[in-house]
Amino acid sequence: MPTFTAHSAIGQREDLSDVIYSISPTETPLLNTLARSKATAVFHEWQTDSLAAATTANAAVEGADATSATLSPTVRLGNYTQIVQKTIQVSGTLDTVNKAGRKSEKAYQLARASSELKRDIETILCANQARSAGNSSTARTMGSMLSWLTTNVDKASNGANPTTIGSTTRSDGTARTFTETLLKNVVASVYGSGGAPKVLMVGTAGKQKVSSFAGIAAQRYMAPADAPTTIIGAADVYLSDFGSISVVPNRFMRARDAFVLDPEYAAVAYLRPFATNELAKAGDSDKTQILAELTLEMRNEAAHGLVADLDMSL
Repeated sequence: MPTFTAHSAIGQREDLSDVIYSISPTETPLLNTLARSKATAVFHEWQTDSLAAATTANAAVEGADATSATLSPTVRLGNYTQIVQKTIQVSGTLDTVNKAGRKSEKAYQLARASSELKRDIETILCANQARSAGNSSTARTMGSMLSWLTTNVDKASNGANPTTIGSTTRSDGTARTFTETLLKNVVASVYGSGGAPKVLMVGTAGKQKVSSFAGIAAQRYMAPADAPTTIIGAADVYLSDFGSISVVPNRFMRARDAFVLDPEYAAVAYLRPFATNELAKAGDSDKTQILAELTLEMRNEAAHGLVADLDMSL
């Protein structure tokens, strides 16, 4: 008798896994590292101050009158808020039918859009973007990290810092090798300016480069005789002359930059926190917008540093 096989049988159920696999990265290290603040206007402002330089020329003659006051005003700075948004639209039918990997298509697409929005914000914060007031046809933009850093910067000879912090971008120079000497120069400069550098943020290749620096904290394990030995090949802490600095990789920053940060002196200020808006229904579908309005609050750029114009392959 001929054998009845699956090749000719009717009614076999499909074999579709109930899991959706994605390796798209969703970590946002700069957004997570910076403090959170509140904005109350589209141009968010704050003030900075600094003490007079310490001097040995401070000796008064006995009985002399008080010297004239030498006071200086604070510095007022600001940044525009930027609106970021994603919109999803799902038909009623699609949200109702049985699906593999998710129960609600709308909920799945909202979660996906939320992750994409955070990735966009991370990329904007790390970018070389100047602030802009915008107008009725042009969107407002915030001045990102690279538009603020000028005090503690080690750059190529033909590179240039922003001419007006927050309002202009930096000019990239010829890329050069990222060496530990360059990093030490910037860390020392940040410390000398009054900062306390705690985070070194670099791209993927930069993380591998930093792992070869001599200042990486030694990590030792007591390997048991009957178990494999753990080999440490990653730089998680850099021991500088001015304290330990966490080395944090960031997939969304430019490979040519290395940020030296004191997280206390920068924040993300939200005029409107993340929110979902159900848009007007115009048929057999649900249209939803995820939106946030925020800006970078650079509390004092001299607390941070930048090693610029790097080629991590050299």
